[in-house]
Amino acid sequence: MVPSRKLSVALACADADWPYEDWPAPDDPYVGRALPVSPPYRALRESPLEGAVDVVVLRCQDPVVAFPELLRAMGAMSAPVVVVSPRRDCETVVEVFRGGAGYLVDGDYCITMLSSAVMAAAVGHAYLSPTACTALREAAARMPRGGEATERMRSLLSPREREIMELLATGLGAQEIGVRLRLSEKTVRNNLSNIYAKLDARGSTEAVLKWLGAALPIRV
Repeated sequence: MVPSRKLSVALACADADWPYEDWPAPDDPYVGRALPVSPPYRALRESPLEGAVDVVVLRCQDPVVAFPELLRAMGAMSAPVVVVSPRRDCETVVEVFRGGAGYLVDGDYCITMLSSAVMAAAVGHAYLSPTACTALREAAARMPRGGEATERMRSLLSPREREIMELLATGLGAQEIGVRLRLSEKTVRNNLSNIYAKLDARGSTEAVLKWLGAALPIRV
């Protein structure tokens, strides 16, 4: 479901490290305001930001270091995270994705995709830019695989559910999947609920990793 109001975003990055001074635009369909927060990000838990932020966008050079640092600073704050970074190696993308965050690689997205990633995060999906999606798939191909067990798991899904999982694995959310498959968003969400139950997955991140055959412990 698309939020009924425009979202508030915290831009977690070093001073002068955010390249889009005019984002969000006044006519942005999803994002209403972006509030800068400098490291070590303690301001996220202080007034006036506390409780007023829907999504945190973390721009950093090394997410393996900065993402855990951000999560520690957030504490009990439950806002989802989108990571923006030049790093595109498989290990980094997998580490961020397994943490439940979206991932945009520098030079691999536009402002519209950034807003879409924020909206997807707000409704519980981890949006990946094309390069990040490719990195995730390459990493999954190298991970220990379930073999016949994975194929049996996939066979539990109907043809429509398999179509939805293929699109979910590219980082698309329910609304975008619905557009691709000409289904209502409600129908897609109902299918996702059934998929999670069949795959014994606690959410989209774990479902995607299982679908890709990655037999690694999941941290969500």
